[in-house]
Parts: sequence; C-alpha cells; structure tokens
Amino acid sequence: MGLWTNIFKKRKYHEETAEDWDNLVYIRDDVDFHEEEQRREYIMNCLEQVAEATYEVNLLKGEYSLVTTHLTDIEEIEALPKEERDALGGIASRLAAMEQERQRYRGKKNRMSDEDYHRIRRQEDEIQDGISKLHECEDYGGKIRQDLQRLDRERSAYEFRRQELDSFLNNLRGMAMIFLTAFCLCMGMLLILHFGFEMDTQIGYLLAVGAVAAAAMVVWLKYTEGEKELHRVEVSVNKLVALQNKVKIRYVNNKSLANYLHMKYGTESVGALEKLWEQYQEEKEERKEFAQAEAKAEYYQRQLLARLSNYRISAPGKWAVQPAALLDKREMVEMRHELILRRQKLREQMDYNREVADTARKEIMDVAQKYPAYASEIMGMVDEYKSEAGVAVL
Repeated sequence: MGLWTNIFKKRKYHEETAEDWDNLVYIRDDVDFHEEEQRREYIMNCLEQVAEATYEVNLLKGEYSLVTTHLTDIEEIEALPKEERDALGGIASRLAAMEQERQRYRGKKNRMSDEDYHRIRRQEDEIQDGISKLHECEDYGGKIRQDLQRLDRERSAYEFRRQELDSFLNNLRGMAMIFLTAFCLCMGMLLILHFGFEMDTQIGYLLAVGAVAAAAMVVWLKYTEGEKELHRVEVSVNKLVALQNKVKIRYVNNKSLANYLHMKYGTESVGALEKLWEQYQEEKEERKEFAQAEAKAEYYQRQLLARLSNYRISAPGKWAVQPAALLDKREMVEMRHELILRRQKLREQMDYNREVADTARKEIMDVAQKYPAYASEIMGMVDEYKSEAGVAVL
C-alpha cells in the first residue's frame, strides 16, 4: 500500500528566482516526521532561523535607539519657550554667519558641494566604519547571490531528475501492464489451441510463464532502484530548501543593511562614498587656512553648546555643526523626515526578523501539535537549544 501511495503522491515545485529570495519557504510534504533524523533536522533548522533573526534584531536596536535620541532632541528644542528659542537662534544666527564667511573664502576652490561637505562632516566619525561596512556588504552580498544562484541550479537539477524518475516509474508501470496483457492473451491462445485443437501446449505454457516471470523480475528491480533514487532526490530537495531559507535570511538582512547604509550616507555605492571621503579630507585641509574664521565659528559653537547643555539635549554636538536647522523650520522638518525614514527602515528590518522568528516558532509548534507523539522530544530540543544558544525560542 505504501508503495502505491508514494507512486501516486502529488508533488509541487516552486521555481524561485532572485525576486523570491526575500521569502522563506516551508515544505513539509516530503519530510518524514516519523524518521528521527529528518524530524530533528527540520526542527533544528527552524531553531537556527529563530536564533539568527533574534541576533539581527538585537544588533538593530542600538542604531534604532540612536536615531530615536536624535528625534527626541528635535522635539525638545521645538518645545522650548519663545525667549529660549530666540536666544538659541541668536547664537545659531551668528554661527551661521561665520559659516557663510568661511564659504566666501573658499570661493571656487571647493572640491565638493557644501551639502556633501556638511553631511560628511556630521558623519565624520562614522564614515570609515561605513565604508568598511559597505565593502563587507557588497562582498558578502556577491557571495550570497552566488550561493543562492548555485542552490537554485542544484534544486532545479534535482527537480528535473525527480520528473525524469516520475516518468521512468510511470513507464515501468505501463510496461508491467503491457506484459500482463500480453501474458493473458498468450495464455488465452494456448488454451484455445489446447482445448479447441487438442494440441500439446505444455512447452508454450512454460515459455509464457518464464518470459513473464523474467520480465516482471526486471521491471521490479528497475522499479525498486528508481524508487530508492527518488527518495534520495526528495531528501536532497528538502535539505536544499532548508539551506535556501538560511541563506535567504542572510540575503535579506545584508540587502537591507546595504540599502540602509546607502540612505544613511547619501550614496549609491561604496566607490562614490570613498570618493566623497577623499574629497572631504582634501577640503578639510584647505579650510584649515582660514583659521580666523574658524576660530570665530568655534567660539559661537562653544556658546551654542553651553546653551544647549542647559536643556535635555542628548547630542548637542550635532546642532553645533548644523545651526541652520535652528533657524529654518524647513531644515528642521527635513532633518526630522530623514531620521523618521531611517527609523522606519530600521523598524522594517526588525519587523522582518521578528516575523522570521515568529514564523519559525509557529512552524515548530505546528509540527509539535500535528505530531503529538514527538511533541515532548521537540520541546526538549527547544529547551536544549535555548540553554546552549541563550535564545528565547518559544
């Protein structure tokens, strides 16, 4: 009975391309949960997905907290009384005037736009780390894409082989029916010759039985061999699906991190960021020639920092290098908009990883509920993994 169930079992193949790499796939149809090795491997894959997604969420929380702090500073400044805002604006106005005076000195010597210069200046302490991270993202992303493409090719090859085996087994069943039909016809003719024409057909009976026995043996051996290979192919496809899920999580997280870094540093590639960084360093050296203007600006910056220290501002240094935001509401709105976008991007990344973890958790619980005989073993694996990895799985 099990043989024919396997023969006529429906199979589904989902072709996956680069556009589908963001989505995880759980396929249980070909997993034999009554087999300990397959069952434990499937549950362990889900546990590893929970651990990796949780790790990513914890990494993203620090950056999310920093962005939220900057937004809180904006709200604190906007909530100041009018006289405080005016005093702060007076200092910021003088500081902005000094900035304009320095710009007049530079004239056409500028190697980069003021917008790029001030943006890079605000992120000066982070640029080299950002360049390093972008290099890692691009290199790692290329390797992940190669892995996914290789896995897609391997899975396509296995699926093609599985279709070949399905066709081969169907042909063998057809051959078996042909042999059986031929045997029945042959026996019918021998019976007619024996009883109708009183001929001696004993040798014919022996030849017919021998031929059909030999044919049946060959078909049975080929069929058994094909079934074994089909099982091996199905197990391999399941392992590839599990491996693809792991790589997909890394692909999505790496892609999201690269997109976030591009948005954060206002660049399209690490090469463009490196060029900006080189231009900034040259520009910075030239601006050192304008020491007097710099000294005046620094004086007002100290005044601004001293003033800001009277309020609940977590990062007053940010405002000292962008006083225009204290004078122009549009600048403040743009700053808030950028921070909101950054926080939204981080939240999307965290939500994706939380969804990955929740989906994997639900998958574990669903398997435990569907196969109650192994529920205790599955919960034991969860507790063991939790104690070893330190991850709250359920």
